[in-house]
Amino acid sequence: MIFSTSNRAYNLGPKTSSNRAPIHYAYPRKTGTMNLDLGACSRARLARDARFDGKFFIGVLTTKIYCRPICRSRTSKESNVRYFASAAAAAEAGFRPCLRCRPECSPGTPAWAGTQNTVSRALRLISEKGLEGGSVEALAEHLGVGSRHLRRLFLRHLGATPSAVAQTRRMHFAKRLIDETTLPMTQIAFTAGFGSVRRFNAAIRNVYHRTPSQIRSLAQKMSRQPEDQYHFHLNFRPPYDWERTLEFLAIQATPGVEVAESGYFRRSISVSGNRGYFEVSLDARRNALNVRVQISDPRSLFSMIERIRAMFDLDADWPTIARTLGADPDLAAHISSHPGLRVPGCWNGFELVTRAILGQQIGTEKANALAGRMVRAFGQPFCPANGLTHLFPTPEVLANTDLESIGLLRPQADAIRALARAVRAGQISFEKVVDSDAILMRLSEIPGTGESTAQWVAIRNLREPDAFPSADRNLARALAQGSSSKFEQRSLAWRPWRAYAAIYLWTFAGEIRVHRNVSVPCARKKAPPGKTAFHSRIPVAGRWAS
Repeated sequence: MIFSTSNRAYNLGPKTSSNRAPIHYAYPRKTGTMNLDLGACSRARLARDARFDGKFFIGVLTTKIYCRPICRSRTSKESNVRYFASAAAAAEAGFRPCLRCRPECSPGTPAWAGTQNTVSRALRLISEKGLEGGSVEALAEHLGVGSRHLRRLFLRHLGATPSAVAQTRRMHFAKRLIDETTLPMTQIAFTAGFGSVRRFNAAIRNVYHRTPSQIRSLAQKMSRQPEDQYHFHLNFRPPYDWERTLEFLAIQATPGVEVAESGYFRRSISVSGNRGYFEVSLDARRNALNVRVQISDPRSLFSMIERIRAMFDLDADWPTIARTLGADPDLAAHISSHPGLRVPGCWNGFELVTRAILGQQIGTEKANALAGRMVRAFGQPFCPANGLTHLFPTPEVLANTDLESIGLLRPQADAIRALARAVRAGQISFEKVVDSDAILMRLSEIPGTGESTAQWVAIRNLREPDAFPSADRNLARALAQGSSSKFEQRSLAWRPWRAYAAIYLWTFAGEIRVHRNVSVPCARKKAPPGKTAFHSRIPVAGRWAS
C-alpha cells in the first residue's frame, strides 16, 4: 500500500526488502545516483519512445501501477508519475505491474551502462541461475564482496536489493508463462522457481491482485501448441540490424548443429541432459524476436530464454553506443547507414573456442567442413527440425578422441583435447563467470588459443562490451594499424563499447580501408551475382572470427 502526499510517498506494505523508510521520489540525489535524467524520462514518456523501453519504469501514483515508457494507456500528469531505474525498484516502492503494457516483456536493463562491474556481474549471475537458495550472502561470496556492500551497490544503481531484483525477474517470467504458454499452473510454479504452488498463487495474487487463472483469462487466447514446444516474444530497443546479425551467424554456423536461412536461425541444444532446439526470427512490428523453443523439461526455460537474450544482444542501449562510436570519423558513416548492429553471441563457450581452434590458419569454408565432420563423427544424432542432425560433441567425448582420424592436424587435435580436458576437470568454466580475466588467462595457456581468440571469447561468450581483440591483424589492417599496441591505443576512444566497434570493423573492413585510402585511386571490386561485398570477405574473416 502507498500513502502519497504532494511530493513523497510512504511504502506501508510488506515488501521483499526490509527497508520501510519513506520513499522520497523527487529528491535529485537518489535519481541522479541511479543515472536517471528526469527531463529525458519525461520526454520519452510523452513520446512513448521505444528506444527507452526497459531503461526506466513509470510509477503512477493515482493507480499504484508501474508501466513501460511505451505504454498506450492514457497519459498521466507529470505530478502524478515517478520514475524508477528498474522494475524491481518500482515494485519495492509498492507499485504493481501494468497488465496492458506488460513490464515483464520489456528489454532488460543495460546493466553495464553506468553501473559498477560488481553490479553487472551480479545481474549476469542472477540471469543465469537466479539466487540459488535465495541467498544474497552466497551471491556476494561468489562475487568476492560482502553482502551488505552488495545490497548498497544495488540500491545505489538499481534502487532495489538483489533479492528484490531476483524476485521481480522470477515473477515476470511466471507472468510470461501464464500469458504466452498453455502450461498448467502447477508446472509454471516450479518452472519459474517457486517452491510450491501455494507460494506461487499467493505471490501472483499479491502483485497483480488477481489469481493466475484470472490473468490467463485476460490474456490473448493461445492456440494449442505442440507438446514440449513454447513460443515467446523477446523485445529489444530499436534499431536492430537483424539482417547483418543473421549473416554473421550464418558464416559461423556449425553444419548439423546450427542453421541460418530465410530469416530464421535455429540450433540444437542440450540443457541439463534434456535435448531440444530453438528457432529465432524477427518481428519488426513488435520490435521483438519470435523465439520457438522445444525442450522436454520446462524447468530449463528461464535459463534458456536468458541465454537467447544474451546471444542476440537484446538488452543493448543503442543510442548510448552510437553516441560514442559515431564520434569516430572512420566509423561514423557506417553507424549512420547501418544502425543497430549488435554483438552476436554464442550458445556455448566450449563450442566457440573449439570452432576458433579449427579455424586457425584456414578459411571459413574449410573450418566449417572440419566442424561438420567432427559433429557427424562424435556428436549425438538428433534431428528435431529442418537442417539439424546432431548435438555438438561434449568435452567428455572430445577429451580422449582420435581427432586426427577426421582430418585435423596434430596441433589442432592436441589443442582441442587440452581444452576439453580443462573444461571436463572444471579448470575452465564458461558459466557463472565472475573473473573474466582469469578465464581468458587460462584459455591463453592452451596451445592454439592466443590473445585474439581469448578476446573474441570475452566479446561473444562473456558478453564484455569493452573487450577488444587488438592482436587481431585483420581488424588492425582495416585502420592501417601496424602493431597491436598502436591498435589498442587507437581503440581507447571507443570505450566502453569497443566490442561493438570490433563488430563494425569486422563487417565493414573493406569499405573502411577504401575510405581511408582516399589518396590512392581504386575501383571497388564488383561482387559476383547474388553476393554482396560482405560475403566476399567471409573467407578472410573466418580465420579469426570462428
